[in-house]
Amino acid sequence: MTTSTAPRRIYWPSVITVISAAILIGAEVFGAAFAGGWALSILFGLSTTGEHILQVCLFLGGVAIMVAFLRTAQRVEPFTRRG
Repeated sequence: MTTSTAPRRIYWPSVITVISAAILIGAEVFGAAFAGGWALSILFGLSTTGEHILQVCLFLGGVAIMVAFLRTAQRVEPFTRRG
């Protein structure tokens, strides 16, 4: 087993790619959470408080999706490289 003593450096093209994709996907996910909460509250006849609770639940689901996306994206596009 060999270990490299070269320092790890940030590989900016990968970082910028992942951040750009996260912004695009985040806008879609959180927009869908907001609109979905609003639409489902009308469908089920919920009050304004129920609507906000539903939107928060869907928003938290969106946060989980974004965390999973960022973890997977970092595996595919590493943020650091040696040398």
